[in-house]
Amino acid sequence: MPERAARLWRTLGAAFVLLVFVPPLLLLVAGSLTEPGLPPSPTPQLVPDPLSTTGYQRAVELGGLLRASLNSVLVAVLAVPLSVLVAALAGFALARLAPRTTTVVVAASLVALMVPATALLVPRFAIFRFLGLTDTLVPLIAPALLGTSPLYVLVYYLAFRAVPADLYDACLVADLSPLRTWWRVALPLVRPVTAGITALTFVLTWSNFLDPLIYVYDRDLFTLPLALRSLSLLDPTNFPVFLAGAVLATVPALVVFALAQRRFLRPDD
Repeated sequence: MPERAARLWRTLGAAFVLLVFVPPLLLLVAGSLTEPGLPPSPTPQLVPDPLSTTGYQRAVELGGLLRASLNSVLVAVLAVPLSVLVAALAGFALARLAPRTTTVVVAASLVALMVPATALLVPRFAIFRFLGLTDTLVPLIAPALLGTSPLYVLVYYLAFRAVPADLYDACLVADLSPLRTWWRVALPLVRPVTAGITALTFVLTWSNFLDPLIYVYDRDLFTLPLALRSLSLLDPTNFPVFLAGAVLATVPALVVFALAQRRFLRPDD
């Protein structure tokens, strides 16, 4: 019964997500297939007349989406695995610390979560400028060295703490080092958490607009959000070009969430 109830809730959650997100996505795709240069339709159209893929061609040509996509892929390929690795290691270490030390670290992490991100913009910019790293992609990747967010560490901490203590004791008896215990025993048991953290980190990294806007000035280093911003400045008759760029930028995030969903719905696979 508990397994059946869990499957039911997961199915209902998936259905809710589909009802909330699919209609806007359909309108986004429909708008991107509208012929550029025509007056905007007064009402949304699921099937534009005429259908056209010209918006995609112009989006790639005008917005430099190919180069921006490569830059975004480079940042994501480096930042996402590094964020997950650091957060998983920190969360495991936190779960194995003494209770008093753990309480202090968790409290400090919660305080850090309450600090607005905008409050860190000026000191972070000053540090990167002092190091001569502005107008590079390094400031976009550097937060991964800290796990990107204390939230990820806390999620891993809760997941590793839920692992039965007998397993950790068995690892001690087998003379496994903490690193091998993390890699061979603890990490495989929290695969759904890893899938969720990976998907969330990828989406936040892929859609990050503020950091590239602050640190990147060379157009050849623009990421996708900055390239889409340039397309958003087109006149209303060319709005399908911007929507086409938005579709191209959304597809990778949808693919990552689809892959992560398998791990949510089938955690034992």
